[in-house]
Amino acid sequence: MLTRVLFAAVLILGSVGASLAQETAVVALGLTDHKVAEDELAKGEAPSAPKFNTPGVAYGWIAHPKKGDTVEVTLMKDGKPLMTNMQEVDADDADVLLQAGKTGVPAGGWPGGAYSARVTVTRDGKTVAEQTSEPIPFD
Repeated sequence: MLTRVLFAAVLILGSVGASLAQETAVVALGLTDHKVAEDELAKGEAPSAPKFNTPGVAYGWIAHPKKGDTVEVTLMKDGKPLMTNMQEVDADDADVLLQAGKTGVPAGGWPGGAYSARVTVTRDGKTVAEQTSEPIPFD
């Protein structure tokens, strides 16, 4: 009898704990003209947008990833990948801020087109979070 009670308690507490676990989510995603830090993004202000003659950096800030997840951030041009950065998460619930792009200016400036940032979080071969920013020109 005691074994059944303990088993039922484990099942109930396990389901309560699972419901309290937070989902992996994209906190911030976008394009900027410099490398950003979490404290800058935490202020809630949009970083300055890139221009044709400034650096161009795509950033993605992920909350509550799990150990072993793969986070990938891609700078896109006209819907096609231009530069990508990947990182495997080494601890549960460690926020990840990942960036991809150029901290210098390409010779002659950025070519015309619509640029966007994409972030993908993969767990056990399945996508658990994915988001793409609105495309913008680098004027």
